[in-house]
Amino acid sequence: MSDLHIRSATFSDIDTVLRFWRDAAEGTSISDDHDGVARLITRDPDALLLATRGDLLTGTLIAGFDGWRCSAYRLAVHPDHRRRGIATALLEAAEQRFAALGGRRIDAMVLEANEQAHHTWAATGYHREDHWRRWAKPL
Repeated sequence: MSDLHIRSATFSDIDTVLRFWRDAAEGTSISDDHDGVARLITRDPDALLLATRGDLLTGTLIAGFDGWRCSAYRLAVHPDHRRRGIATALLEAAEQRFAALGGRRIDAMVLEANEQAHHTWAATGYHREDHWRRWAKPL
């Protein structure tokens, strides 16, 4: 695991990240385009965390904090690199970031149908809150 490096994404990573999400992430987002990721990096340069081994992108996590809530999105690990601690390392990095910013609780967006993700989140200490439901409206 010592060769795993967690760092913030830069503008030069955007196309690589978008390709990675097509291969490694479940579902799609309305913001899965160059402009969407560029806005994220512009707004919060440390929010998009990348796990790399050498030049190879192996995982991502968006760790956004708006001053009120800590939110985790797009936890994705490449299928060829799963079950090697990458998700755990990304979540630990996000938790450290949130703690340094004064965050108090992390909310994670996890697809209902992604059973594998449910196991990952549970194994790292997160639990489902059934009394909440996401409401959304595309702009």
